[in-house]
Amino acid sequence: MHLLGPRLTLRPLTLADRDAVFALNRDPAVMRHFAAPMTRAESDAWVARLIAHQQEHGFSFGAVDLPGAGCVGVVGLLEIPWQAPFTPAVEIGWRIATAHQRQGLAEEAARLALAHGFGRLRLPRIVAFTPPENEASWRLMERLGMQRQGSFGHPRLPADHRLHTHLWYELRREEWMAARQLD
Repeated sequence: MHLLGPRLTLRPLTLADRDAVFALNRDPAVMRHFAAPMTRAESDAWVARLIAHQQEHGFSFGAVDLPGAGCVGVVGLLEIPWQAPFTPAVEIGWRIATAHQRQGLAEEAARLALAHGFGRLRLPRIVAFTPPENEASWRLMERLGMQRQGSFGHPRLPADHRLHTHLWYELRREEWMAARQLD
C-alpha cells in the first residue's frame, strides 16, 4: 500500500518510523484530544501493533510522507478492537505533526485511505469518532462525507474522564461511490 496524493505519500509504517511517530505521540498539542501523550514504550508498542495489523489485515494506519520532511503524520484504517454500538467496524483516523496541521494534509491522506478502503478493500462502511471538543476532526469527517450517527462512551476511558463521550460518524461504500459519480 503506497498511495500517492498530490502532495504526499501514504505508506505502511516500518520500525524505522518509530522516532517520527513518537514525536507525534509525545506532543501535547497533537495528543490534546487523547487521554494523554504516550511514553516512548507506549508509542513503540503502538507502532508494533499497527505493523502487525498491516501484516494480518492488509491495511492499517500508515506513515504520511511529505517530500523533504519525511513522516509528518499517521493516517489510515484500523479494525476497532473494542466494543461500541457500531462495532465490529473499521475506523479511519489521523494524527498530523503540529507544524503541518491546518494545511489539508489530514484530508488529503484520509481521502486516499477512504479510496483504498472502499475501492481495493471493498469495505462496506468506515467509521470515525472523536470527542465533541475536537471540532477540527469532526469537521474533517463531515468534509469527507461522513454522517454523524450519535455519541457513545469510549470504553477505554473512565465514565468521569473529560474525553469519555465521543461523537461517531459513518460513511457507507455506496454513499462514497455515489458522491464520486457526482464529481
